[in-house]
Amino acid sequence: MELTPVPDHIKPDLDVLFVGFNPSIRSSETGHHYAGPNNRFWTIMHEAGLTPKKLSPKEDADLLSYGYGSTNIVPRPTKEAAEITRTEYAEGAAELRRKIIRYSPKVVCFVGKGVYQQYSRRQKVEWGRQEDPVLPDVTEFVAPSSSGLVRMKKDEIVGIYKELSRFVHPGNREPAELAEQTKSNG
Repeated sequence: MELTPVPDHIKPDLDVLFVGFNPSIRSSETGHHYAGPNNRFWTIMHEAGLTPKKLSPKEDADLLSYGYGSTNIVPRPTKEAAEITRTEYAEGAAELRRKIIRYSPKVVCFVGKGVYQQYSRRQKVEWGRQEDPVLPDVTEFVAPSSSGLVRMKKDEIVGIYKELSRFVHPGNREPAELAEQTKSNG
């Protein structure tokens, strides 16, 4: 069975373009980003205040309505990132640079240090905003991978995504307040 890449959800002038390694087998099967049963992306997004409710992978296209998009550095689905070749990373990084230039997101958030390392060809990478972006005038932000294989505690991961939320939406309220606002408006 040939695995199918997951389509990008991207448009011009997004607040944040999230960039993952590549689609998982489950994402390929469903056609949705971050669809693996142990992937915590949707929970992290909500708990960090980036979305007013917890979305499901089937709602990944809805990220566009919040000003967010999603893509991967490598389009080929694999069981694990270790299966990705150097050539795929080099080609993917070049294609990602073209997407960033074309769509001009305000922030590019790399979902995992390894994604950013492959994109930037830098080995030493810290969490958060990168001081020396690969492309001039592009804000690059590195956050932990949302994979269930990541050994960081979820609260630590959410804390880093909250930094992204505060950076993108200054004065952003806590997720509970966002949920209340959504209930009262809905």
